[in-house]
Amino acid sequence: MASFDSHHPPALDLINQCVHCGFCLPACPTYVLWGQEMDSPRGRIYLIKLAGEGAAEMNRPWVNHFDSCLGCLSCMTACPSGVEYGQLIESTRSQIERNYSRSAADKLFRGLIFKLLPQVEQLRRMRPFLLFYQRSGLRSVIRRSGLIKLLPLRLQAMETLLPTIGPKQEIPPITPAKGVKRKRVGLLLGCVQREFSSEINAATVRVLAAEGCEVVTPHEQSCCGGLLMHAGQEAPALAFARHMIDTFDHADVEVIISNAGGCGSNVKEYAHQLRDDPQYAARAKEFSAKCKDVAEFLAELGPQAKRRPLPLKAVYHDSCHLQHAQRVQVQPRQLLRAIPRLELLEIGESALCCGSAGIYNLVQPKTADELADRKAEMIATLDPDIVATGNIGCMLQIASALNHKGSSLEVLHTIQLLDASINGTKILTNTERFGGRKKLSKK
Repeated sequence: MASFDSHHPPALDLINQCVHCGFCLPACPTYVLWGQEMDSPRGRIYLIKLAGEGAAEMNRPWVNHFDSCLGCLSCMTACPSGVEYGQLIESTRSQIERNYSRSAADKLFRGLIFKLLPQVEQLRRMRPFLLFYQRSGLRSVIRRSGLIKLLPLRLQAMETLLPTIGPKQEIPPITPAKGVKRKRVGLLLGCVQREFSSEINAATVRVLAAEGCEVVTPHEQSCCGGLLMHAGQEAPALAFARHMIDTFDHADVEVIISNAGGCGSNVKEYAHQLRDDPQYAARAKEFSAKCKDVAEFLAELGPQAKRRPLPLKAVYHDSCHLQHAQRVQVQPRQLLRAIPRLELLEIGESALCCGSAGIYNLVQPKTADELADRKAEMIATLDPDIVATGNIGCMLQIASALNHKGSSLEVLHTIQLLDASINGTKILTNTERFGGRKKLSKK
């Protein structure tokens, strides 16, 4: 008897696409770290096949192999057979969440995450408390004293990854284009980014407007559902998807812009996720067809605004869901290379995940830290002034790893560098900010 229920079990045709060639092995972060077959994409596909045939039980060891998967989809880029591993891992995780009983502690922690991170109103309520925690000096005291180490590892990770919260930058519902209007676009605001790192959205709006776009940002929009869908929480994820589609129904936009790799990959999958919903299937297909990452869109649109020099050495880190799920890899580099006097540096192992991966760095912090430290060491060999990436999760993960190693390197969104170039905002180098006193150890 199969271990899966009848609601969208992992598709047998996708399972059979895998020819077990092994091209995915060096592309898989967990296989690179541990060298274990069952913690590789082809090993996990084999486990899915066994469970579907009733030859494997959905027990704790079986589930652990899927919990350890980052869902980074690097294997899809490496796969010569075109296996849709993303659909397999999402459907398997949905099966796990419906049919496997997690420990009480695991349920409690995951429940806490899902009640906070995708909920914009909850994050908004948390904001004043986090501002006090950071600005009062309490955060510094707790970290320096070592009290943070008394917390369980997962709660330590949650505290370590908190962004430094600056002034809230409100985005108007409609921002007019500068000069001749070229496009009317919508912008996804996100969840954590919207409330805790609003400067990214503000920079995105300024750049789009400067490039001749009227920008529509419906404030009633919620989470896109990506964080939940990637964690197997299908029902609430689809509720968010429907709400997002409803929100943009009357926005009358030509393109819907995302500036977060994980969110962008999710909204592009609405057509697949809602394929069985008679009320939303066609609308989801139309919505997904309009979605583009901001770098993807700007590269296609072409520049209008003048770029000013940024004399910086910048490392670009590829967000996994941007490069592997959305296939947006060349475009961010194209935008950065067009900035005068900015030297773009390429990081080693660029296809490997930094360990962020949705909620992975919270539920699997030890493995996430190993990957983040590996990424930080790769960055160290290049001695850059700045790190750029296209996803809020990657920004927080890499910044935490760099800080852990004593680095003062700033991690910015790609769009923030473009905004600084267009609007003439100065970005300080590491030496200018700290007089060269703080350097990342290359050990």
